[in-house]
Amino acid sequence: MSPSIESYHRQADIGWCPGCGNFGILDALKKALVDVGLEPHQVMILSGIGQGPKLPHYLNCNALEGLHGREVAMVEAAKIAADDLVVIVHAGDGGAYGEGGNHLLHAIRRDVDLTLVVHDNKTYGLTKGQASPTTDYGLHTALQPRGLYARPLNPLSLAVSQGCTFVAQGLSARQEHLAGLIAAGIKHPGLALINALQPCVTWDKVHTYQFYEQHCYELDDAYDPEDQMAALELTMTTGDRIPLGVIHRAPGRPYDQAVLEGVDRPLRDRGVDPRAAIRLQDRFK
Repeated sequence: MSPSIESYHRQADIGWCPGCGNFGILDALKKALVDVGLEPHQVMILSGIGQGPKLPHYLNCNALEGLHGREVAMVEAAKIAADDLVVIVHAGDGGAYGEGGNHLLHAIRRDVDLTLVVHDNKTYGLTKGQASPTTDYGLHTALQPRGLYARPLNPLSLAVSQGCTFVAQGLSARQEHLAGLIAAGIKHPGLALINALQPCVTWDKVHTYQFYEQHCYELDDAYDPEDQMAALELTMTTGDRIPLGVIHRAPGRPYDQAVLEGVDRPLRDRGVDPRAAIRLQDRFK
């Protein structure tokens, strides 16, 4: 029996605001999982806290929620311990690029085989609309009424410059396109970073659905994502046009595959000897 959208449905009260872009990301994720042919028991979704990371609460599959900003570190460990599962992590722009920015850099270095979907709404929506790492310079927010005077982080150029082997950007309102990017990220052997742009209908009155529809465009076949310098130039180009699609793609050898070479079964199935910790402690007495 092939998987279905309904197999991932979980009955739960949804905490997102009506019209929130997170709904589009959730639907795109379900479609991607089905398109790849994955059953719920084959998938593990991890997140921290926040509005976007509530997503695992609304899915029927293996799920784990940890500390805000520590999502990527946690998911790397999960993938190494359970390398037979498809592991996907969801984080907001605050968790992924702010509190978890250092973890993201080292995850790019290791290139663990996982998919990171960042819900980028350019604000801390759960905590009443203060600026996030991707908030535009000068933008007036609920907690920066005089405007934000810090330049926004450019996560795409950061990831490309550091050699992330899969970098993409999608839009929550274009669910078919976003689902295709997530599916491609799942199939990619290594870290796949997908920056999912989404409106925050409560706190951000600038980056609306209409704004993104007017400014976003999809990369066509003439664009070569394997050209790293072209990808870097694309992400560094300023203007009012926002690219959607696979920005950069490169081969690599995932960290988990390298360190688990020769291991015949997932680490979680190898058991734990509690006495080992006691023996280790005794060595340092």
